[in-house]
Amino acid sequence: MKRIIKKLISIFLLLLLIISILFIGIGYVNYVKAIDDVSIADKVAEIRKRPHYVTFDKINENLFTATVAIEDRRFYEHHGVEYRSMLRAAVTNVFAHGIVGGGSTITQQLAKNLYFDYQPSYLRKVSEIFVAYDLEKKLSKKEILELYVNVINYGDNHIGIYEAAHGYFHKEPSELTIDEATLLAGLPQSPSNYQLSNHYKEARLRQKQVLEAMVDTDVLTSHEMQQLLQ
Repeated sequence: MKRIIKKLISIFLLLLLIISILFIGIGYVNYVKAIDDVSIADKVAEIRKRPHYVTFDKINENLFTATVAIEDRRFYEHHGVEYRSMLRAAVTNVFAHGIVGGGSTITQQLAKNLYFDYQPSYLRKVSEIFVAYDLEKKLSKKEILELYVNVINYGDNHIGIYEAAHGYFHKEPSELTIDEATLLAGLPQSPSNYQLSNHYKEARLRQKQVLEAMVDTDVLTSHEMQQLLQ
């Protein structure tokens, strides 16, 4: 009986290995096709030429601090992919019987926005990883953050920080208050569920999570958080 169990386990592990290799192979092929169609350099140049593209120095720094705290607190330490987060997300997905989270870093989210659609897929996730590594090799962390806030969805059809700042607050991104910046930083996780037009209460609850993440990462004190929540 023990031999049969060991053999079944060996077969299962072999099948798992084969499936993993196939996934990685297909994901790599999709990645190669994507960057062959449009190189990363051309994609980045295309985004930077957009009429409302905002450079790093013209965006309130609190937006970047809050975004890193809530979306990817090890952003400055990893090289594009956070495998521990992906593993946690994979376990969560197994128990949820579907893809409910991806454990993506900011760099992976940028890769998705540059090249891939929004339909959750493990194959897409593999392709994202390859693009993320390329982005980290070619761009600085500052450049990645700048591009990210210019392409991410902030809800209510506001794509990028220029549209979000003007659409929600009628001001330039540099003029955002810390309250406004931390509110916006929470929206990209689920724009349709947090957009301010019809989910303002939910957005404020999400902002509390952002502020708590900032306290956890020592960029904000508990006292400062309480003042902002009043």
